[in-house]
Amino acid sequence: MSQGLPAAGSVLQRSFAAPGNQAQPQSPEDDDRKVRRREKNRVAAQRSRKKQTQKADKLHEEYECLEQENTVLRREIGKLTEELKHLSEVLKEHEKMCPLLLCPVNFVPVPRLDPVAGCLPR
Repeated sequence: MSQGLPAAGSVLQRSFAAPGNQAQPQSPEDDDRKVRRREKNRVAAQRSRKKQTQKADKLHEEYECLEQENTVLRREIGKLTEELKHLSEVLKEHEKMCPLLLCPVNFVPVPRLDPVAGCLPR
């Protein structure tokens, strides 16, 4: 055996003999099949990318809608908070001069959980 050449059955010799590495002439049918398979794969990849893009667009639209709804709800919270402050101030002022609260006949010393209930006749 010569020193520079691989022995019969060696790794190098087997790698050249592997089915995927052999350079065989392909028939026109094999070429057509390969072209059809590549075209089919290309179309499937395009379809997949389009579907992925549509899904991303739909998620973005949903995000935009939720952001708008969130903004509207935050504004409503602000308005309701202001209304609550205003009504609480009005109620405090009213309690100072409410005849039902000031009249000793109607006043029963019962702890009030609801400030409005104190102004109602008994």
